[in-house]
Amino acid sequence: MAMIEAIAVSRTSPLGRYATGDNYTDCFSVRIEARVSLEQFLAAFYGSRLFALERRFLANALGHRSTQADIDALAEGSTDKFAAWQVEFRGDDNILLCDVSGRTRSWLKCQPDRRSATPATALMFGSAVLRREGHSFKARLSRALIRLTIPLHRLYARALLRAAKNGLNELTKRET
Repeated sequence: MAMIEAIAVSRTSPLGRYATGDNYTDCFSVRIEARVSLEQFLAAFYGSRLFALERRFLANALGHRSTQADIDALAEGSTDKFAAWQVEFRGDDNILLCDVSGRTRSWLKCQPDRRSATPATALMFGSAVLRREGHSFKARLSRALIRLTIPLHRLYARALLRAAKNGLNELTKRET
């Protein structure tokens, strides 16, 4: 079973522009023994049972509803909005989403492993949380909350990537 690894955020990636100063950035990667497109990765990631919990929270707490049709539209590239996110950048193999507050980013990339004799893809999921500047109570509280929640975020990010990989494994088994 492939392990999920924490990897450095590439400075040349769309997420890399946020890996500066006191911003928090991370990136996790896992290898899957199949060729996977960005469309498939997005559908598996945002369509996973685990992410369905986050979608439910966003709908109930913040009014940002999303459906399977919304996931499909994002995956296909026919929309630039999904739940609480707006597409900031989209390439052939990666996408960067910005949340409605403008404070966080989510980056997903699928990169074919050309070194492998069999079809394989590295799936990557990274995040950025932009530091709130200033000395106000709100700014200090924001920075403290970010520091406190980072360990939970890292566990959740790995779990989301694992859920997407498992969904893609099921998809590729059905296709063969």
